[in-house]
Amino acid sequence: MMSFLPIPDVRFRALWDISPVFLREKGIKLLLLDLDNTMAPYTTPVPSEALLRWREAMREAGIRLYIVSNNKGDRPMIFAGALDIPFIKLARKPSRKGLIRAMEAEGMDKAATALVGDQIYTDVFAAKRLGIRALLVEPIRLTNPLHALRYIAEIPFRIWGRKA
Repeated sequence: MMSFLPIPDVRFRALWDISPVFLREKGIKLLLLDLDNTMAPYTTPVPSEALLRWREAMREAGIRLYIVSNNKGDRPMIFAGALDIPFIKLARKPSRKGLIRAMEAEGMDKAATALVGDQIYTDVFAAKRLGIRALLVEPIRLTNPLHALRYIAEIPFRIWGRKA
C-alpha cells in the first residue's frame, strides 16, 4: 500500500543485520541499496570485507542486490563493480524513477522489492511513494554537520518505524 508518510517498515542497526532469512520471510527477492552511509561511509573508496561477506550471503540465498544512489560521481560504479551488482547513479530519490528502472531491469514487482537506506526524506520517502517496503539503517558515520541536523529532524519518523 502506498503511503506518503515516511515511516520505515522496519529499522535495523546496520545493513549487515538484514538477513536473507528475514528477506525471504517477507517475500523479498530484490533489495535496492542506497550507497552513501548505508553500505559504506562517504569517505570509503571501496567495499569493506564485511560488505563483501554480506553480499555473498545474499547471493547464496538468491536475493538480488541493486545499488540505487543519488551520488553523481564514480563511487556507485566502483562499488557496483567490486560487488558485481548493477547500479543506478543520480537516482534523485525521493523520485521513484530510479527505483522503477531497477525493478524493471530485474523483472521484479513491488511485492518482491524493498529499499534499504539511511535517510528518511530520500530513501524511505521514495520507497513509500512507490509502494515498496522501506528498510531503514542507522547512518554509518556522521561527519557533516548538515547531515547531522537532517538526521535530528528525522528522529520522530525513525522512532515510529518497527525495530527489527
